[in-house]
Amino acid sequence: MSNATLDRFIIEEGLPDSFHRTAELVCEPLAARAHRRRIDRKRCAVIGLCGAQGSGKSTIAKYTVALLEDRGQRAVALSLDDFYLTYEARQRLAREVHPLLATRGPPGTHDVGMAGAAIDQLRSKGKAVLPRFDKATDNRAPRSTWATVASPVDVIILEGWCVGALSQGRAALATPVNDLERDEDPEAVWRTYVNDQLDGPYQTLFGRLHDLILLQAPSFEVVAGWREEQEAKLRAKGGGGMTPEEVTRFVSHYERLTRWILAEMPGRADWVVTMDTERNPYV
Repeated sequence: MSNATLDRFIIEEGLPDSFHRTAELVCEPLAARAHRRRIDRKRCAVIGLCGAQGSGKSTIAKYTVALLEDRGQRAVALSLDDFYLTYEARQRLAREVHPLLATRGPPGTHDVGMAGAAIDQLRSKGKAVLPRFDKATDNRAPRSTWATVASPVDVIILEGWCVGALSQGRAALATPVNDLERDEDPEAVWRTYVNDQLDGPYQTLFGRLHDLILLQAPSFEVVAGWREEQEAKLRAKGGGGMTPEEVTRFVSHYERLTRWILAEMPGRADWVVTMDTERNPYV
């Protein structure tokens, strides 16, 4: 892909000039890996891209798909976020299992069956309909806005903050990792449910992956800072971003599993992309 095309992508996405380095060190090799997996398998390759909040995984997936398409490959980026359970379904879980399940994000708040079906459709001849979640309304977008893709495709990139994650041992759940767990989940009901979902239905979904890539953030504290930066920009633009206190509470839902992924996944991921505090790779 030409430098002019990359420059245009950077402008359209509102990215810093440093994305040139990310494109060179991450997107180009990722596209090459995906193409090799496609050739080796002689059918669609499913690539998992795991990265904490604010790590740039959605942008990396989008540009990698553009690279693949520029080289004649049919590629699709799927976000695990688009498979969140509906608002009503999460409210039902909040009533029947634990109130913290009303907040989208952790395992147990996605429709993993729908995600698996979408991947299977993309790998089969015909057409695949791709759901879209509207975070502004905290619910699925109307079906009329869902994309339809001719299939099969050559490459699927499934990106998400917990893609490919494994559950923790039960003993690890006993000790709260933050105030949210200590004060609002004192009996470990919520975190046990999340862990069990990750150990069950999510492993069925992740079992479809042929390659697992981790964008490794420096620490959870850095990730929390990235999220606050995003919300501060929204507040500055009058977009109603969360307050610092609201950000702290929100990211607390992600803390346990984010710390676990950063500690556990590097030892088994197929490729680990180490990132600095400014989200720049230094592979």
